[in-house]
Amino acid sequence: MTEAVSTREVYRNAWMTVREDVVRRPDGSPGLYGVVDKPDFAIVVPYADDGFWLVEQFRYPVGRRAWEFPQGSWPEAKGGSQEDLARAELQEETGMRAAKVRHLGYYYSAYGHSSQGCDLYLATELTPGPPERELTEQDMVHQWFSEDDFRRMIREGDIVDAATIAAYTYVVLDRESR
Repeated sequence: MTEAVSTREVYRNAWMTVREDVVRRPDGSPGLYGVVDKPDFAIVVPYADDGFWLVEQFRYPVGRRAWEFPQGSWPEAKGGSQEDLARAELQEETGMRAAKVRHLGYYYSAYGHSSQGCDLYLATELTPGPPERELTEQDMVHQWFSEDDFRRMIREGDIVDAATIAAYTYVVLDRESR
């Protein structure tokens, strides 16, 4: 197994830390890893009427708007369970409240360079309300799409968020197992 020989923090802000690790591979050869450490997040799939509620926003790192499932992590000053986080993100981004929220799985968002993981929840029996978006979400919109539209949006590049596409895979597998 590859093991860390030394580590140093190269950058930190309120949302992430970037570190550089010198490692020793199983054969004894040296190596180097850059790792982005971020807190785990929750993604919630709001399912109603054979379709999904999605949010669209501008994502600065890729310079474009795209549709995705509501998702986020706790701000530094707040905390709670991952289910609480999923419910909070759903309400904040769409205004929806869910009578039922069920955990479908846990996966890593980009484990080739980041330690961040994601808890996935399916939200059903939704009640609409006003969104309570953060300042960074001021350009966000939400809309319902049929499942056929959702699949078309993946094919056409309107949905490009890996966490959203992975979440949909879990939803389909969950449906098949019931």
